[in-house]
Amino acid sequence: MGNKGTIGWLRQIPPRRWAEFLRAVFTDILLISASLVIAVGLAQDFRYTAQDERMLQWLTPLIAVIGIGALFVQRMYRVHSRYAGIMDLFRLLKASVGINIACLVGMLAFAYYGGRPFLLAEWVLFGFLSTSLLAAPRIGRRLYDWYFAYTRNQTPRRRALVVGGGDTGEIVMRETRRNPYAELRVVGFVDDDPQKQSMYIHGYPCLGTTQDIPQIVAEYGVQDVIIAISAADGEVVRRIFNICRSTSARVRIVPPFEPTQGFQLTQIREVNIEDLLRRAPVQFDLRPVAEYIAGERVLITGAGGSIGSELARQITDLGPASLALLGKGENSIYQIDQELRTRLNYEPECIIADVRDAARIEAVFRLEQPTLVFHAAAHKHVPLMEANSIEAIKNNVLGTWVMAETALRHGVRKFVYVSTDKAVDPVSIMGATKRVGEMIVSALACEGDTEFAIVRFGNVLGSRGSLIPTLQAQIEQGGPVRITHPDMRRYFMSINEAVHLILRAGAFTSHGDIYILDMGEPIRIIDMAHDLIRLYGLVPGQDIAIAFTGTRPGEKLHEQLCYDQEVLEDTANPKIKRVRNNTAPNWRWLQSQLETLLNLCEKEQPEAARAMLMELATGKLAAHERRAVRS
Repeated sequence: MGNKGTIGWLRQIPPRRWAEFLRAVFTDILLISASLVIAVGLAQDFRYTAQDERMLQWLTPLIAVIGIGALFVQRMYRVHSRYAGIMDLFRLLKASVGINIACLVGMLAFAYYGGRPFLLAEWVLFGFLSTSLLAAPRIGRRLYDWYFAYTRNQTPRRRALVVGGGDTGEIVMRETRRNPYAELRVVGFVDDDPQKQSMYIHGYPCLGTTQDIPQIVAEYGVQDVIIAISAADGEVVRRIFNICRSTSARVRIVPPFEPTQGFQLTQIREVNIEDLLRRAPVQFDLRPVAEYIAGERVLITGAGGSIGSELARQITDLGPASLALLGKGENSIYQIDQELRTRLNYEPECIIADVRDAARIEAVFRLEQPTLVFHAAAHKHVPLMEANSIEAIKNNVLGTWVMAETALRHGVRKFVYVSTDKAVDPVSIMGATKRVGEMIVSALACEGDTEFAIVRFGNVLGSRGSLIPTLQAQIEQGGPVRITHPDMRRYFMSINEAVHLILRAGAFTSHGDIYILDMGEPIRIIDMAHDLIRLYGLVPGQDIAIAFTGTRPGEKLHEQLCYDQEVLEDTANPKIKRVRNNTAPNWRWLQSQLETLLNLCEKEQPEAARAMLMELATGKLAAHERRAVRS
């Protein structure tokens, strides 16, 4: 730290700390001076000569001043004793090296000019004494502060068992040992690695394997089991969670964290349903995403929804030139706007508009001039859309048509459309509208220079109004948990994965291609319900009843992520597959069909509109047209 930094710091010292600061400086002056006097005395059995006294009178204040300066340069007066660490010790050693070099030069100079012989033993003894004496009060103060805090903070602490003796577990154990105010007192850890069975980490022993957790909890009175395995997938977390269910201990988990940002014990949280997802969360490299979003003018539709708002949060961190949030509901747009302003200190443009209103959307594009558009606005609730088919068609089909065609007309560089697995072989109104949306995007991709991309994924955990919040509400009300069918299965992904897929798909060169995330095997809804009930500390079928209500209109027992005839290709990310846009419908033909469909909606003919929508989405209408042309 330079002189300006030192002077600036001195000016910032509050008055109440000046006494402590001056006391520390005065103590170091005495210790450095005493080190030199004692070193000279030890080298000569404390028989000081006149030359010794002259050298000490001249050299002692000089070395003390240089020593204080070296300690300032190494910022030793800015270190809180309780939190001093290894790096602070290294800085103290660097300051001691400077002090000893100054002493060596002074002794040699006095020997040359004063005629007193240079004794190497004096210099070696000074180095040892000065370093030891400067370190002693700092180490002693740290031990005293720790002991005082510990004795003052003798409130009962919760006994904890750490699962995992890897890097994450080591960090947890180190933090609980370092922090005297921590609510947890670790009794040891468990690990299934045979090589760790006899290990100690920061003084904590390995008490066994994960299978021994019930016995360890009972023997040591463990109150908290902390899962600290950074690479644990859902299957591992579920296994440990189920083992702990037979105990009285609370199960918590260390979420993934960035090592460069440090770790705090407050980050440990309860296990949630995403932790129990039966596959490892997909990791994405967001560097290509940052490269294509930085400096761009971004527009998000449906920005108040679960996917749209998370897109806004992540895009904000990637440095766009501007970010416009478009939505029909003012309350949801207001909420994400306030969040970005207060939490991220970012001011987006907020637009209240209906994606079906072509004139309004045209005005928005003229004003905002977006270069990237993420179209997430849609009605998504299957049963509701079955009962409101005309509204579903207008919002999901007409809205996509208006947004995509306006983007093409204004030369938008990239347009990303958010679809769903329900668009594959659709049997519901919602799925059919999303499939027709895919057709619109793929057809327009052949009409101009705008790059169109489609992302298709399954159920999103925790999204607004989705399955998981619905089940949680039923559990919190005491049940029963209502499941439509015991064999119903769905693909699940986290909101983070869904948004990363959307962003990553936008980074690929695309001409109406579909991008699909490898989501592993579909999960039975009944299994998810059992997991959720256990997370509440309850027993399925005993504390919370489960009722099967039968499949609802528009529901399938199993969903697919792609058609059988669609060929999946690899991308730069092994977890993302591409379906090439090789079967895009002719835009002029599709446009005429859409006009007929929307005309039926305007005439309030839901049955006719539904029939035409399903034929269009399943390809039957195109087949009829081809047969008519041939005949």
